[in-house]
Amino acid sequence: MTVRSLFATRFYDAPLGDAALLAELEEAALDLAREDRAGIGWCKAHGYRGYTSYASLDDLPARDPRFADLVKLLNRHVARFAEACAFDLGRKLKLDSLWVNVLKPGGSHSGHIHPHSVVSGTLYVAVPPGAGALKLEDPRLPMMMAAPTRTDDAPEDLKTFVYAVPEPGSVFLWESWLRHEVVPNAAKGERISISFNYR
Repeated sequence: MTVRSLFATRFYDAPLGDAALLAELEEAALDLAREDRAGIGWCKAHGYRGYTSYASLDDLPARDPRFADLVKLLNRHVARFAEACAFDLGRKLKLDSLWVNVLKPGGSHSGHIHPHSVVSGTLYVAVPPGAGALKLEDPRLPMMMAAPTRTDDAPEDLKTFVYAVPEPGSVFLWESWLRHEVVPNAAKGERISISFNYR
């Protein structure tokens, strides 16, 4: 008998590789959370528990050299991930969008995908104890119909949901079609992250 695994879904987890920049990015994120009036207003209007620059600022790398330095590092991580995925690219993937998230205790983000992108990811800047994991969903879930649940000790590649637990400096990358969500922040402090898409 032969049993093979087919149609693998890749997930990338690596340290950013620059502790000094990580500290600078935390300061930059908190500055935005205090000063970005449009973003603060959007968060209040949409019940976002914390702050995000997603709907207000689309030029962070041009606006602040700390984010430009981050993009240089992210470009290398994304290139390695694209190679691991065996993407047949005519040119390098390019940053499409980048935004800051400062999630207060109790804050979360429901399941979603990132349309019109190839690779999506998040850099975790500050991760207080209990801040929660990134929840990744098996992309076959809508087609499983009568499939039974998996045993508690099922291997990771057979689980319906996988919880990726970040540390400060973790860079997580995945293909943009992979449905994911931010579980509620159960920490006492704010979880700071920077999310991004590449086309």
